[in-house]
Amino acid sequence: MKIIAACLIAVFLALPPAAAAQDIKRAAFAGEFYDRDPARLAAEIDGFLAEARPHSRIPNRILALIAPHAGYIHSGRTAARAYAAVVGLPYESVVLIGPSHRAGFRGCSIYPRGGFETPLGIAQVDEKLAGSIAKASGFGFVPQAFSMEHSVEVQIPFVQRALPGAKIVPILMGTQDAKSIRAIAAGLFAACAGKSVLVVASTDMSHFLSKEEAAAVDARTISLIRGMETDSLIREVEAGGNIMCGGGPVVAAILYAKKSGKAGVEILARTDSSEHGGPDSVVGYMAAAITLEEDPQPGDFTLTEAERAELLALARTAISEYVTTRTVAEYPTESPALLSKRGAFVTLRKNGELRGCIGFIEAAAPLCRTVVQAAVFAAVEDTRFPPVQARELEALEIEISVLSPLREITDPGTVEVGKHGLVIERGENRGLLLPQVPVENGWGRRTFLEQACVKAGLPPGSWRKGTRIFVFEAIVFHE
Repeated sequence: MKIIAACLIAVFLALPPAAAAQDIKRAAFAGEFYDRDPARLAAEIDGFLAEARPHSRIPNRILALIAPHAGYIHSGRTAARAYAAVVGLPYESVVLIGPSHRAGFRGCSIYPRGGFETPLGIAQVDEKLAGSIAKASGFGFVPQAFSMEHSVEVQIPFVQRALPGAKIVPILMGTQDAKSIRAIAAGLFAACAGKSVLVVASTDMSHFLSKEEAAAVDARTISLIRGMETDSLIREVEAGGNIMCGGGPVVAAILYAKKSGKAGVEILARTDSSEHGGPDSVVGYMAAAITLEEDPQPGDFTLTEAERAELLALARTAISEYVTTRTVAEYPTESPALLSKRGAFVTLRKNGELRGCIGFIEAAAPLCRTVVQAAVFAAVEDTRFPPVQARELEALEIEISVLSPLREITDPGTVEVGKHGLVIERGENRGLLLPQVPVENGWGRRTFLEQACVKAGLPPGSWRKGTRIFVFEAIVFHE
């Protein structure tokens, strides 16, 4: 396996003009780091993500990921362990920060507009967010940086499959010094705070050590990352220590999270390249999630009749636009309630029969964005039904359920039919039923609990012992 170390510097003038100057950056590593055939590439990534399905839910909001950037044959499964933790969550944009392996420049280069092309299509750049990060950090655009660089490019197909519709902001870091790291972290905080943005720090771990040496070195580095010991990590990065080629991006992501609140790091995987090479010279890989513990939302949440009508209209517009044009609706709103972060489900019916139902339990994005994503997914991603066709749009009936935060209970007798929704969880099995489901079916409390277990793929009586039970309430309204 050929891996170019972070210290390799190329002369700017020797590089060809980047296609980035024409706004659309063409794929440079399709057929080398990942498959150039769209169908095979999609199937490979989907397989990795399915294999990497988390065994349990990460309880806190995921603010950033750490993922490797080698060829998929070497590190694709490890990268999937990171992306599987965020599949389908309603992030509006993904900021991708990687190290520059070939071009030498000071600070960071932020891709300003246009898009990045992969075999799966073009990932659009969030021009407004890119501009905000550039303004807040003081960094601009160095076209040569993106000409032949894989650290960001190899992340994009994973974003396209795990978070369809999300825009991107590609950033490359040249000199990985304390000043640059702190500046880009401050820029991220200033531009991304309060928005549904995911940051991905792209890095491999130690390079070209024996398997045993790599395991020991990577374990020490992972310990520093888990402890968020940014000063120690910066010293190692500035000294050129053989710990991570993307140490600067990783530290920047951690600093951004620490600025945002009570942050933590969950290590999801650590592997190396020995499976496809000898044990005497390996490259280490790691996947991790950087999380933020959020305070419970205070006060009672309500929606006016006008806000409910606005959400229903938004859901219908989102479905119509996606089914007819395959684009995801952009929606400005001035309503504080619709901009607050809430979980929500969208239920579709046709002639009174269920036609799709998908949603998000966690309050990871503004309510208006959550409803857009849930509406589109209910229309085309509910595997119980074929995707909604344009001819069905007028016949669809839309119902929205806006969820309160989950509350774990120890006494099943406190479940109130007609008031509570249920989440049943045991290990990797999890099932949800909305509050209106038992009412519509005429169930009592016991049947409600049993059916929630069945929804989780568990025996009906599992609620009695060894199972976590969560309740929530919902504001339910329909057209």
